[in-house]
Amino acid sequence: MSDNRTVVRMDAYERITRNAAEVVTEEEIEALADDPDGKRAYVGYEPSGVLHIGHMLTANKLIDLQEAGFEVTVLLADVHAYLNDKGSFEEIRHTAERMRDQFIAYGLDESNTQFVLGSDFQLDDDYTLDLHSLELETTLARAERAMAEITSGDSVKVSQAVYPLMQALDIPYLGVDLAIGGMEQRKVHMLARDVLPSIDREPPTSLHTPLIADLGTGRGKMSSSAGVTISMEDSRDDIESKVNDAYCPPTADPEPTDDGEARENPVLQVFEYHVFPRFDAVTVERPKEYGGDLAYEGYGALEADLESGELHPADAKGALAEYLDRLIAPGREQLAE
Repeated sequence: MSDNRTVVRMDAYERITRNAAEVVTEEEIEALADDPDGKRAYVGYEPSGVLHIGHMLTANKLIDLQEAGFEVTVLLADVHAYLNDKGSFEEIRHTAERMRDQFIAYGLDESNTQFVLGSDFQLDDDYTLDLHSLELETTLARAERAMAEITSGDSVKVSQAVYPLMQALDIPYLGVDLAIGGMEQRKVHMLARDVLPSIDREPPTSLHTPLIADLGTGRGKMSSSAGVTISMEDSRDDIESKVNDAYCPPTADPEPTDDGEARENPVLQVFEYHVFPRFDAVTVERPKEYGGDLAYEGYGALEADLESGELHPADAKGALAEYLDRLIAPGREQLAE
């Protein structure tokens, strides 16, 4: 996949922070950018199935960080998945092996990526005692605020209350300098900043990637469990069908609705956060009678042409399906093997 990566020169700070929704804190990120070589960033994923577009968004950021000089740790959080009732340890670990290969196929530099199972260290005595120390320092109400993303239904299990404390403790035990996650992980990282000093651990520096709206409606968050999403299992035809049916008004501005939940343009979001970070240029193919092909070296120009009417949403969707398929094809082939 290296031939697809953007090679535009940027300084370390710009590469680290591009397309980030938030960094905590700005000063800490600047310090990392001043000397990124040998620094380590991590993302944790439950081994819960095939990579989907949410995994790919944070993976794009890991690729940015590798190009900025960081080493990368991917935590395949088998214990977390077990606590979240995702199957037996045997099933979860098998899924973790498959996910590891998918991340490499997607574009992570294998020589500069360390894959770690949570059970490699989360069952050790020192980790367990530190976890109990955090439990003594954390109210149930504080834990509940951080675990909102993993709970379902009205009842909360004890395992779900422990889950975010483990996420916080993973950061010092992995020895990382930067924690990466989607905006849904913000509450966990803020919990970590609050509680880790109580056991003499440094509060983590964190970077949060944006949330992409549901592809079909432009509402909420694109999710593998509801609505329409893209995964590595999708064929070229699947991708084209999903993208062609996607919500794509001729604007990037959120559309207000009667219920107060704005509708975003997920087609433009996927261009901005998935396609342009990985390709030097994007070509939208059009018949000559409709003006011929359009070439873009950056997201801003494509958005502007959609706003002005120069680029029709249908043509934008055709290009998006093409470039998404190029990104996903290596992983799809790996799964087929």
